Amino acid sequence: MKRFFSTAATSRHAARGFPHQSLLLPLLPPLPPRIGRNSFSQTARRQTDSKPDLGLDALRFKKYSLPVSASAATMEPLPAKRTAYIALGSNLGDRIAWIEKACNAMDARGIKVKRTSSLWETEPMYVLDQDRFVNGACEVETTLEPLALLDALQDIENSLGRHKVIDKGPRNIDLDILLYDDLKVDHERLKIPHIGIAEREFVLKPLAELIPDKPIDHARPWTLTRDYLDALTPSQPPLTTMTPLSAHHPPIQALKSTRRTHIMAILNMTPDSFSDGGQHTTLDEPALVATVQALLDAGATMIDIGGQSTAPNAPEVSVDEELARVLPAIRLIRAHFASRPVLVSVDTYRASVAAAAAAAGADIVNDVSGGSMDPEMLPTVARLGTTVCLMHMRGTPATMNALAEYPASQGGLIAGIARELVARVAAAEAAGVRRWRIVLDPGLGFAKVGPQNVDVLRHLDELRHWPGLQGLPWLVGSSRKSFIGRVTGVPTPKERIWGTAATVAAAVQGGADVVRVHDVREMTQVVAMADAIWRY
Repeated sequence: MKRFFSTAATSRHAARGFPHQSLLLPLLPPLPPRIGRNSFSQTARRQTDSKPDLGLDALRFKKYSLPVSASAATMEPLPAKRTAYIALGSNLGDRIAWIEKACNAMDARGIKVKRTSSLWETEPMYVLDQDRFVNGACEVETTLEPLALLDALQDIENSLGRHKVIDKGPRNIDLDILLYDDLKVDHERLKIPHIGIAEREFVLKPLAELIPDKPIDHARPWTLTRDYLDALTPSQPPLTTMTPLSAHHPPIQALKSTRRTHIMAILNMTPDSFSDGGQHTTLDEPALVATVQALLDAGATMIDIGGQSTAPNAPEVSVDEELARVLPAIRLIRAHFASRPVLVSVDTYRASVAAAAAAAGADIVNDVSGGSMDPEMLPTVARLGTTVCLMHMRGTPATMNALAEYPASQGGLIAGIARELVARVAAAEAAGVRRWRIVLDPGLGFAKVGPQNVDVLRHLDELRHWPGLQGLPWLVGSSRKSFIGRVTGVPTPKERIWGTAATVAAAVQGGADVVRVHDVREMTQVVAMADAIWRY
């Protein structure tokens, strides 16, 4: 028996991605001359009355119906896209690297990682005689049915060299399906929701970042993910997030009360930076080596290299000029200080500069625009897999000071910064940046004037705990800025050391994980004292 598609059905297939013409044209029998779409019915009737052998009788019983070829008749509809939540875990080797490899493998297989939680360091459960775990979760989009998804995840585990020796024992990678749409699955190989979610803080912590208001068990829709988490007794010491910096440095643990504050030394390779323009150049390599040596000896753990001034009204240089300034400095550090554990950051808002800097040896991308000035920045950082610092700014360095209004009707300064940073985090995640690769910066001096900068320092801890920003590390850059000069009455940037010291201490008290400074020796002492007071 022949089957037929109506034109409406054909349009639905076209809307789903089947080319309209390629479906229709092969199915039409030869038509007589001068038969147009608008006169099809009447012309066909006249032709069949006078020439019954034209083969159009089959079309008369249903206007506009077309016979379907065998290939079209067997065409399957596109599989539905489903949302699943996958638990991520590792406690062998480079734990974060294994998890990132697993996420990349899922993407490569069409299991699209849409969002990730933070990564949490946790004590082992059940089998206690093993190393601590790194745990997280991700939201994926897939067309695979639950058992097929399980097969794919297990194949990824195997491809990454997992060998299960002891149940719940050590493993380099562990991938489990926690939830799959709203389905309940009871199979000998697979239980969804995953057994034990409600009793495991290391599962609920990351899951609550992704879906705090979603029920886990749809037989109990009134009990949400956050409710299960709140019902547990918190671990002691509390679980902490982990933000990797490089393969050779320990991650930032932003919720660990005893963590040490990083000192990021500023190395501007620009002639026009507001405080130290023209002080450093790659043309004098011995002097630059001596400068870097002095920064490291003074206590710097990171060096932030910039080739484009972001001072208000500073001229924008070409990409080639920016590259010519920063790449030699990065290569010099990697060549002369290979034996020292120094992290290199590139201060740029251009994706092409970020990519070239990472290839030269930069570990971190520090973008003052939070990825907003170059639409390729966030996808580039996602592809590179580097950690990125997203700073709060409005407009550009040329326009930002005119955009410093934060109406009270919209929550004021802190709420405005928080909302806009939440949006930048969401944009980064949508571009493929893993949440555990994000650092935040409140952007002192950028779309904030005078007392607003002091308010940010007063309320840094509030920003750290803002919904959507919890668990992320923070960088604060107050060094020598004009608001310090206004408060202290010191007009010359290089002489604002004491005012800077007070802001650095305030940043540490507020929870900053990194302070970005010019005067490394002095600020290292300030941070050492501030850490002793507040990080214990």
